[in-house]
Amino acid sequence: MLKRNPCMANIKAGYLFPEIAKRRREYEAAHPEARVISLGVGNTTEPLLPHIDAGLVEGARRLGTAEGYSGYQDEGLLSLREKISQVFYRNAAGPAFGADELFISDGAKCDIGRLQLLFGAKVRAAVQDPSYPVYVDGSVLIGAAGAWEGSGYGGISYLPCTAENNYFPDLSKLPVNGLFYFCSPNNPTGATANREQLEALVKTALEKGVLIVYDAAYAEYIRDPALPKSIFEIEGARDCAIEVNSFSKPAGFTGVRLGWTVVPRGLKYADGESVNADWARVAGTIFNGASNIAQAGALAALDEQGIAEMRELCDFYLGNAALIRGCLQKLGISCVGGDNSPYVWAHFPGRDSWDVFGEILEKCQVLSTPGAGFGPAGQSFIRFSAFGHRQDVEEAVKRLSKL
Repeated sequence: MLKRNPCMANIKAGYLFPEIAKRRREYEAAHPEARVISLGVGNTTEPLLPHIDAGLVEGARRLGTAEGYSGYQDEGLLSLREKISQVFYRNAAGPAFGADELFISDGAKCDIGRLQLLFGAKVRAAVQDPSYPVYVDGSVLIGAAGAWEGSGYGGISYLPCTAENNYFPDLSKLPVNGLFYFCSPNNPTGATANREQLEALVKTALEKGVLIVYDAAYAEYIRDPALPKSIFEIEGARDCAIEVNSFSKPAGFTGVRLGWTVVPRGLKYADGESVNADWARVAGTIFNGASNIAQAGALAALDEQGIAEMRELCDFYLGNAALIRGCLQKLGISCVGGDNSPYVWAHFPGRDSWDVFGEILEKCQVLSTPGAGFGPAGQSFIRFSAFGHRQDVEEAVKRLSKL
């Protein structure tokens, strides 16, 4: 019989969110009368808004006609790639990227996994600490952890992002000629990098030969006009960054599944070879393109009415976040996030985050996410998600007053 992939032995026993779901099931089995409210997993809850939903329905209808049927669209519909560039990456000169620089996918998380395959096991990698688990777990799965021991980094490098450094890492710790996974607005902290910070990040990346994988999945929640929504708003980023993004959180496509990745045409490896060409090769080899129905919905989301609906949906969840953050602050609990992000990051100094998770579940019947699941710097923190029905969030806020 074949041997087990040794990388599987290096990964955590259970992915964070299935572990939370397991603990919820155990609690509910012991307390069948309880009605647990989830402020834990970042999964959208509200119905698709009418114009976007109509786009999906019409996309499905067209596939039932001879003139409207379409098959594989490996890189994504040309019209959608052009529309994304026009809506999200437009500057004074027009759309900032050509269609050959945008690749439609089934979600940002899936693309991060494919990027890890693209760059391979021997690349040096660094992550914000705390950070979205897939950056680390996906790197471990391809064998990147420990692949460069002796380099001074000892595997994947965790760069603390805490209140003490304004939730922005010490850039001097970035690995030379390595990868850096950076998410803004950040999941889990909700902190959003400002222009000065991103300019410093791009400058350092260019100096050290770092390629930034910039996760902008929550960019549409930014309400402060001074905060960049894309790394490509920063001069020089085209030479050192890839951006992944998604319709999941702004359009409610967590179940529809649609995202995109921007790989600038001029982005090069150290030997001058094209990153864009390699990404096209990887994507074309292991992926046959996103659902044509989902892409029809995305085109509707990028119409004027669809953009208004996305903003309405994001504003709804930001309203939930404001309720959660306001409640915690009244209790004297220090928080960040919840203003330009749907996550509220709450500090419980000196406490184990899994213990706090358990206390909140026991006392309040509210499900949260322990910060330790996002990295060492997440210890003593809890992430609250604003994704929920308004009446549930209002009830959860009442219960949290018991803390």
